[in-house]
Amino acid sequence: MKPLILYDIPSQLPGSYWSPNTSKPRFVLSYKELPFETVWVEYPDIATVLKGLGLTPKKRSDGPDIYTVPVLSDPNTGTLIDESLEIAAYLEKTYPAKPIFPHDSQMLIRVFNSAYLNDAHPIVNLIYVRTAEILNPASVEYFRRTRSERLQLPWEEFSPEGPKRDGDWAYLEQSFNKGEALREKSGGEWIMGDMFSYADIIVASRLFWYKRVLKEDEWARISSWNGGRWAKVLDKIQQECHLA
Repeated sequence: MKPLILYDIPSQLPGSYWSPNTSKPRFVLSYKELPFETVWVEYPDIATVLKGLGLTPKKRSDGPDIYTVPVLSDPNTGTLIDESLEIAAYLEKTYPAKPIFPHDSQMLIRVFNSAYLNDAHPIVNLIYVRTAEILNPASVEYFRRTRSERLQLPWEEFSPEGPKRDGDWAYLEQSFNKGEALREKSGGEWIMGDMFSYADIIVASRLFWYKRVLKEDEWARISSWNGGRWAKVLDKIQQECHLA
């Protein structure tokens, strides 16, 4: 079997990968024990590289069309596919061993994908600030500029120390409490009770992002919430996906 190719965004961190969206297919590929290689693409180069592959940009309601990663190329089938959820669906159909959508749960997990993260593990401006700090120099200006344009906010006002930063933390903790309340309803060790699924990978991808970009004491702060739940959740999912 030829290795699949995952297009991802590099960083200055050990191992380089950090992005929540590209980590989802990385978790799936590792869980299903499929061989893959990574092609690293800096933010300003994404459009050029994806155009060269023949892909089309994503339509956005809040701005110009945009090219995004992850993208997965499968030389075994000649398939090229983008968007993390669509990549997961493709991998499940093409390589069904070790299912990530058990009992025909794909539709429900698609709903979970949008609803849970926005409510339980949101993106606050502090996360954007910390992300810019770990990117390679080639990507920093692009990342800051595009986020400022999208949110119509000068970069220096994203999460300055003081009331805005405190507000980010308060909102984040409140949201994690919602996530804890939802997890308590699962009735088992995973989102779907006793069955590991892509829903767990969705949760892990956001937690992984926080852990990778936040300062050590900031991640420790999140790790202390809800009885130390979240660091344990991430560690367990990483072990299940052979990424510990």
